Amino acid sequence: MQRRKLIAVAAAGILAAGGLTACSSKNSPNANANKAGNGRDYLTLGMPNGNQTENNNPFATTSSAGNMAYQWLIYEPLQQFNPARPAEPNKPWLATDVKWAADYKSVDITVRDNAKWSDGQALTGADVAYTFNLYKTNKDVNQNAIQFGDITANGNTVHMTFPVSQFVNQNKIVATTPIVPEHIWKNIADPSKDTNKNPVGSGPYVLKSFTQAGATLDLRTDGGYWQDLPKVKEIRAVSPSGNDTMTTALNNGTVDWSFVFIPNVQKVFEATDPHHKIWAPGVLGIHGLWLNTTVKPFNDVKLRQAMNMVINRADIFNQAESGYFHPEIKSVTGLPDGSGDAFIAPDYKGKTFSVDVAGAKSLLQSAGYKLNGDTLTDPSGKPVTIKLTDPAPWSDYQTSLELLKSNFAQIGIKATVEKPNQDAWQSDVNKGDFQGTFHWTNSGATPYDIYQTVMDGKLLKPIGQEAQQGNFGRFNSPEATAALSAYANATSDADRTTALNTLQKIFVEQAPMLPVGSDNVGMAYNDKYWTGWPSDSDPYSGGQPTGAYESLILHNLKPANS
Repeated sequence: MQRRKLIAVAAAGILAAGGLTACSSKNSPNANANKAGNGRDYLTLGMPNGNQTENNNPFATTSSAGNMAYQWLIYEPLQQFNPARPAEPNKPWLATDVKWAADYKSVDITVRDNAKWSDGQALTGADVAYTFNLYKTNKDVNQNAIQFGDITANGNTVHMTFPVSQFVNQNKIVATTPIVPEHIWKNIADPSKDTNKNPVGSGPYVLKSFTQAGATLDLRTDGGYWQDLPKVKEIRAVSPSGNDTMTTALNNGTVDWSFVFIPNVQKVFEATDPHHKIWAPGVLGIHGLWLNTTVKPFNDVKLRQAMNMVINRADIFNQAESGYFHPEIKSVTGLPDGSGDAFIAPDYKGKTFSVDVAGAKSLLQSAGYKLNGDTLTDPSGKPVTIKLTDPAPWSDYQTSLELLKSNFAQIGIKATVEKPNQDAWQSDVNKGDFQGTFHWTNSGATPYDIYQTVMDGKLLKPIGQEAQQGNFGRFNSPEATAALSAYANATSDADRTTALNTLQKIFVEQAPMLPVGSDNVGMAYNDKYWTGWPSDSDPYSGGQPTGAYESLILHNLKPANS
């Protein structure tokens, strides 16, 4: 199963064999350069997304550059954000300084003065202002629907204003926006659709060749890159057909770095070679059971609380997620270990989930439910049943649902598991035509994205109308909506903390969604040839090759024999 997003779902295709066809590249490094990394001067990265049609547009959500994980080696953001440690300050990148106003309605960006595009022209503040004006004037480019005001450049200083606070969007603006050269893109009629066959970027690599199955990038040799170049001289990006094919490529050493779900990962991957490693830090996005809070009896908070009490999260983590892919949620707030630690309210510090079947039965009894043998009946005498649904190919979710079925049986809830195709499932979830489904939330630099996806009344739609951005469970809490707005528009850390504490209280006490595991920005990798990867002991970035921090990782890698 691939990491999923609310707006788009990556689909796997077919791996094709064949040689690489040449693209223009005046920056190809010396073919006789000294080998590194136990005889390798290249690194192969892969994503299991199948055959690709060449598209290097950094604004396209389904480009080959994104699906093959080489986009962020050509284009760069202004700052580097570490999703594995979101409370840490950002690292300067194309910008040497970013200063937000106290109300986050304006920002001043200082663009470094020693950066050049790969065609030799200087990167300036005008390029940065032009990039954000592209977002402002093109809704298909502006996928996050950021509201921009004035955007001006004065030398290397860029000033931007916004009609509303951008506190919750600040990293979407400065850490995940690819900066593009004005002199190239001003001649492009539709920046959302152009395939950008000859990409010109500020990053350390240039595209050398492309086929449907893979692309090759060379290290820049034009002398214009603004910092020391990475030690890896060549990047080979490949796109196997699916998780199994990707796992085989990792095992046989033809791929060094990927983001892929590997069932039974310890036996299948890690134990096959001491150089085979997994790192999957949890981030501020979660997966769990969404309940339709408009459907009886799941509109009863006591029933939702009881269901939350009997979920065996450790079993789901170890059996469905191979003990690594979606790290177990332990805090009752739903916030993941590590990335969420700094945000947990004082009332909930140290309070963790535990399976409590007896406590759940007692709670239900006090709320008028009765357990007759192995059947739970609601206060009206009707048996409690639930239909759990997820697409059949999502094996980890299907295993999770079967485990939930067993968990709920302990308190007399009869569950059935349905396996619709993905399109039908997504339509049903968006329209609120479901009882229970495993689903995910958005993620970001703060817990706001989690709670906003689950509880925001601004996303609330009537049953039958599509809710594409969240609140699929139709949770109606004016208090939560007000707290989300207060958090997003606060002008002080104290006010944000107050709002966040309120959101945690509502999430814990009303159980609008039952959290089970966190999202991750992890990786499967091979350290035989290259070392310096992020890890538990040095979590300097996320680990996915598709992340905007990809170049930061490349700059940290060193030959294993050095």
